[in-house]
Amino acid sequence: MPKKSSPSPSPDLTFEQAFAELEKIVAQLEQGSLSLDDSLALFERGQAVAARCAELLNAAELKIKRLSPQGELADFDPEEDST
Repeated sequence: MPKKSSPSPSPDLTFEQAFAELEKIVAQLEQGSLSLDDSLALFERGQAVAARCAELLNAAELKIKRLSPQGELADFDPEEDST
């Protein structure tokens, strides 16, 4: 039985930590061996961790926009970098 964890992830959680936790949550849910209550609790935690990932990605996108000369994001083209 999984330990009951708080739905809100720590604000100190890095993207890599949150993504790894999300992968573990998905694997546990896919096993299908949890009770309904445990599955729902784990799903809620997964939703909160996914929201944290999105928040961190949005913050990174804003930082990139601020760093770019035009303040706009452009699609990454690896061939453009190699020339």
